[in-house]
Amino acid sequence: MRPKIKQSNYNMAQSINTKCVQAGYTPGNGEPRQIPIVQSTTFKYNTSEDMGKLFDLEASGYFYTRLQNPTNDYVAAKLAALEGGAAAMLTSSGQAANFFALFNICECGSHIVASSSIYGGTFNLISVTMAKMGISVTFVSPTASEEELNAAFQPNTRAMFGETIANPALTVLDIEKFAKVAHQNGVPLIVDNTFPTPVNCRPIEWGADIVTHSTTKYMDGHGACVGGAIIDSGKFDWMAHADKFPGLCTPDESYHGITYAEKFGKEGAFITKCTAQLMRDFGCIQAPQHAFILNLGLESLHVRMPRHVENGQAVAEFLASHPKVEKVNYSGLPTDPYYSIAQKYMPNGGCGVVSFVIKGGRAGAEAFMKKLKLAAIETHVADARTCCLNPATSTHRQMSEEQLEAAGIPAGLVRISCGLEDKADLIADLKQALED
Repeated sequence: MRPKIKQSNYNMAQSINTKCVQAGYTPGNGEPRQIPIVQSTTFKYNTSEDMGKLFDLEASGYFYTRLQNPTNDYVAAKLAALEGGAAAMLTSSGQAANFFALFNICECGSHIVASSSIYGGTFNLISVTMAKMGISVTFVSPTASEEELNAAFQPNTRAMFGETIANPALTVLDIEKFAKVAHQNGVPLIVDNTFPTPVNCRPIEWGADIVTHSTTKYMDGHGACVGGAIIDSGKFDWMAHADKFPGLCTPDESYHGITYAEKFGKEGAFITKCTAQLMRDFGCIQAPQHAFILNLGLESLHVRMPRHVENGQAVAEFLASHPKVEKVNYSGLPTDPYYSIAQKYMPNGGCGVVSFVIKGGRAGAEAFMKKLKLAAIETHVADARTCCLNPATSTHRQMSEEQLEAAGIPAGLVRISCGLEDKADLIADLKQALED
């Protein structure tokens, strides 16, 4: 099994609107117009020699869906095209994508520099679970200066990580600055681009090396399937920093001594190793049925994102003027501290997620949420239907008060994800819920 470099077969100059619809899969004469669902765990070969070439990474093909599946590869090709990457792969969830992206280049004794303003589950993944594997982390402020960022690096640092728009603090990452510092220290920048999606921001164009997604969110957009994705820019020169990345730059004895960076080059080494090693050993594959559903969401992503942004902007402006609201976090507001940087990276808007602090702290937030009628209380975000939650008592409840503060998530913070409903109806629901 040699994972195919998942590049799209269409004109790269086409707009992202067309890519959302057309990229990744081009049917031949008499073939299915829609991406076929290959609902099979295994694939037949005529001889043992044919299959042996797959296990030696000497031939392209499929032999077991735990590693790869054609349906998944078609959708991964679309995501690579949307982000402007060289190769991509699907995973079972966004958490799996972030873990794979980091663990693919880290091992016991490695160190990570990460923004402190990231999703609580990812914070726990890096600070607790990966720490048990012997991988340490230094968290830095998303607003840290270059000098402060450089000071966080250690000789054993292997990656830098951040989120384009942090969930739920909604801080905006200065991608160029983080990429510059990462590259000065000889490591790649990994950016979780879940909230803006490539429709509104493409981190690779600003220097990021690897992009991850929870495809469960806007990409699916309908709360139908859990999934994740990793897209490699194909630009980071692993062999130039071979001492830092032995997994990519020295022979892999579990695959007959193949050196990924030499055999597959900058464009294919990272995703090939991630598939051949990590997907083989952990099996966090996205179900082909989920990949099919994801592609249906991707075909309308460019149409849905502007509506999410429009509703998010309207809701943010309403909340910012309400006397019972202490603070609103939304980079589309000129008063937001991230407004200028958001205009740089996301001139068409970021997403439909707004976070705000209600007067009265946690109790005030709970009282407000009980009165909501249209917006549903869910452990979800970035959906066609509006939903909300109080992160301190749900997604981020594993974090201490100090950690919550560092991540910019006060106990009374409410995160609302504006769906595709009429913005007037959303505002009316919020207005009645804020009444005494």
